[in-house]
Amino acid sequence: MLHVIPLGGLGEIGLNAMVLACRGEMLLIDAGLMFPTSGMPGVDIIVPDFTHLKRNAAQLKGVLLTHGHEDHIGALPYLLGEIPVPIYGTRFTLALARQRLEELGVKADLREIEPRTPFPVGSVFQVEATRVTHTVPDAVGFIVRSPEGTVIHTGDFKLDPDPIDGLKTDLERWGEAGDEGVLCLLSDSTNSEHVEETGSERVVQTTFERLFHETKGRIVVAQFSSNLHRVRHLLDLCERSGRLVALQGRSMVRNVELAREMGYLDVPDSLFVHLDSVPKLAPHRVAVLTTGAQGEPRAGLTQLANGDGPVRLEPGDTVIVSARPIPGNERSVGALLDQLHWRGARIVYAQVEPGVHVSGHASRPQQRRVLELIRPRNFVPVHGEVRHLHRHLTTAREAGMAPEGLLLAHDGDVVTFEEGRGRFTGSVPTGRILRERSGDGVITQETLVERNRLAETGVVAAAVVLRRDTQALVAGPQLSGQGLSPDEQGVLSRVAQEARAFFEELNPQLRGDDALVREELVKAVKRAFKQHTSRRTLVVPLVVRV
Repeated sequence: MLHVIPLGGLGEIGLNAMVLACRGEMLLIDAGLMFPTSGMPGVDIIVPDFTHLKRNAAQLKGVLLTHGHEDHIGALPYLLGEIPVPIYGTRFTLALARQRLEELGVKADLREIEPRTPFPVGSVFQVEATRVTHTVPDAVGFIVRSPEGTVIHTGDFKLDPDPIDGLKTDLERWGEAGDEGVLCLLSDSTNSEHVEETGSERVVQTTFERLFHETKGRIVVAQFSSNLHRVRHLLDLCERSGRLVALQGRSMVRNVELAREMGYLDVPDSLFVHLDSVPKLAPHRVAVLTTGAQGEPRAGLTQLANGDGPVRLEPGDTVIVSARPIPGNERSVGALLDQLHWRGARIVYAQVEPGVHVSGHASRPQQRRVLELIRPRNFVPVHGEVRHLHRHLTTAREAGMAPEGLLLAHDGDVVTFEEGRGRFTGSVPTGRILRERSGDGVITQETLVERNRLAETGVVAAAVVLRRDTQALVAGPQLSGQGLSPDEQGVLSRVAQEARAFFEELNPQLRGDDALVREELVKAVKRAFKQHTSRRTLVVPLVVRV
């Protein structure tokens, strides 16, 4: 029997982590994270719950990485910190993974692989990487052979007829595997709702050339720092048009430096200037490549929108946002665009100029082409929210797949394959672990609830001073509020008076118990505050004895 067990990525964009298990051995494809929404104060990242792997650590023989995006490699440090296993990936993917691991002081056994060169993982699995076109160099899918049959995991891919690096998705190898027989296909579902062909990156290249030609002022381009194919043609365009390049954002600087060191970007040092130098250069002589196309609060584009940092946007500047909002980021991106417009620059983004961005994921017709090429006996759509997975299944049905081979799995499901057929046989623990970026800072759901409650109600600190000998009230309650409206702040003095009157009625003998004093103090302040504001607030009591 072969078990396919998604620990993340089936029901959300991100958290990609897929387990294959057979004859007492397991491998994991990707270990990704996702980023928090606005309702998660203090949360930096979200990683999958790896409880199932921890319980079966001796069975895990390796991790296969499809590519270097955070939603596929970002959770590696938190997995390897507890289960040290070999990591397999292509050259650039491993370089990105190494950076993440070194940041957190995690050592790893990193093993470089080449497309079309099979290698064993443990004694059960034979694996072969296949080149795919995506937005980051060295992306691959995997053909995994097991005693029960062959599984193909596409990774994130699209079918670009003319990619920037000339490396197309290896449909020939997928087709050969299909001819041999594929037990199950696990395929990227992100763009399953898109009915038009995913455009070639050459469309963006042509659009940028036109925009650069017609722009006389400074140009700012905001994009994902990992989209190095796009960075590549932007740098070439700047070199040809006589513009110097300033990099803004830690990840942009880091990824460009890494790509240059490894030979993926071949541009001279003389092309680059420090960001501080931009205001001193003639506007037509400079371009800024920045992070923040998703409205991240600390990213480069947000700094420009807020007027922070050395570069100030002015009329005559052009800002190109070369990305579409990730689901869930629409509101923050819209607010950022509004702020940029107030700066007086020309703002170009995909809704008004579609050619400034194309997706790195296959759309519906490309997904169907892969299904018809591989002809799997079973199909499990992966990498998408539930509606994306549903639509991808519909595409498979329209392509002629038998209904019994269409399997809609969710995180934690165990899909078991035996004698060519797949069925659901149970579930394993799964979920989302909320974390701070560094250290062991796990944030519980209870903590998150409390933080959101604080955001909704505010907090009032209440202090009383009592004599040790007589328990007499010397001072207080003294109240101090945080997160309160001006009206609520205005009633604190009256609340304090009423709380004092209530407190003075408390039997002096009972005032000797600090726990009881704190409890009664909270009751008094909450009751008086609600009478004046019709709202409840969190009260933090403090008892001082003199």
